[in-house]
Amino acid sequence: MCFSPEADLAGGALIAAIGVDALRHVHKRHGHLAIAALPLLLAAHQLDESLVWFGLEGHVPRSVEHVAVWIYLLVAFVVLPVFVPAAVLAFEPTRRRRWSMVPFVALGLAVAGILAHAMVRDGFSAAIRPYHIAYSLHMGNALAVIVCYVVAVCGALLLSGDRHVVVFGLVNLVAIVVIARLTVDGFASVWCGWAAVSSGAITAHLRFAPHRRGSLDRLAA
Repeated sequence: MCFSPEADLAGGALIAAIGVDALRHVHKRHGHLAIAALPLLLAAHQLDESLVWFGLEGHVPRSVEHVAVWIYLLVAFVVLPVFVPAAVLAFEPTRRRRWSMVPFVALGLAVAGILAHAMVRDGFSAAIRPYHIAYSLHMGNALAVIVCYVVAVCGALLLSGDRHVVVFGLVNLVAIVVIARLTVDGFASVWCGWAAVSSGAITAHLRFAPHRRGSLDRLAA
């Protein structure tokens, strides 16, 4: 993922197929529609990035590239920090668990608002780097915003009452740390690619996980 436009196209198509399979099994689980739709959203995200690649390489008009960059950053910076904690809230089976997710949704909304404002006010850029695209958003307090983003997205996963979701959150948290150490300017591109690949775990959960509350919920009920 993220290595080339061809990799984004192939990966996006594969993840779209995974997303369709996830939606085929969502009827068995109450409140899981949003989390089941996440792979399709991430698949579209990767397919959109292929247009960014082609635009930066001069194969499509600059206007198409500009729109594609806008879409990519809107999903990465505005949609995902709200969508992920809201999706986790939707399938939590107890009121207590659902209320525990509200702060993460609120934090995600705040992060999304700050990043959207920075995109409109200060602008952004995209450039090809070895094996990834570097997206630059010009804003102050970037580190604090990134930390809040990670807390909003991974915090909701880690505090879920479902053990499989907690493991998914842990794996993504480790991936964030590793990717941040490997590349700073390519973080948005590489992490979103990783998230798309790892979304296959969502389909596996919907297919194979037993229909019961996690052990944490049994203690909290």
